[in-house]
Amino acid sequence: MKKKTKATARRDAKRRKTVMAQRKVVPQLPSRASPPRLPVAPNGAKLTIRRLRTQLAKALARIEGLEASADTDFLLDIPNRRGFERELNRSIAYIKRYHASGALIVLDVDRLKPINDEFGHPAGDQVLKAIVAVLLRNVRSSDEIGRLGGDEFALLLWNMSETDAKAKALSLEQAIDGLSFTFRGRTVTAGASAGVAILGPHAEAGRALEQADSAMYVRKAQRRHEA
Repeated sequence: MKKKTKATARRDAKRRKTVMAQRKVVPQLPSRASPPRLPVAPNGAKLTIRRLRTQLAKALARIEGLEASADTDFLLDIPNRRGFERELNRSIAYIKRYHASGALIVLDVDRLKPINDEFGHPAGDQVLKAIVAVLLRNVRSSDEIGRLGGDEFALLLWNMSETDAKAKALSLEQAIDGLSFTFRGRTVTAGASAGVAILGPHAEAGRALEQADSAMYVRKAQRRHEA
């Protein structure tokens, strides 16, 4: 066997180093990341912004509509207790800040339960709608009417003295007393009793409702005695 020359040995050593270096090279796998997004063209951006604004406006309108329906009596289309109490609190805050005045009337319908029991709830609903129509005709557009529940209503009247408020409560009773209804060939009447509370700089919504409600029950007992 022939001995390797120095030149041959050097070539063999160089070849081995090259092979080892090639083995250490790790092939780069192609990147799985998403390709970079191209900038949106100005016209496309404007269209996107316009579309998002339209969607936002529709969503806000829907929210506003849901809030309004949550505060409205579905039968009579006036504020329910939640909606009326919210407006009452706002009004009292205004009265305190600007030294304004107002009156709260709580009105309870008489004889609605017997009408419901004898002629059914559709008849009672007809009575309630007629009473709301009377109330709306006898208050100003700046005043507020709400249904506290069942056969009980509340009215918020601006810039009224106690004397004027009590006179208004009496006139509302008389207007409702004048209503008559015919069910199954029978003519019936309902009637209403009203109590008043004055809203001044120290008024509180809950306390005012209690005062007007108590005055209403006193008035109801008085009317029953007069009958």
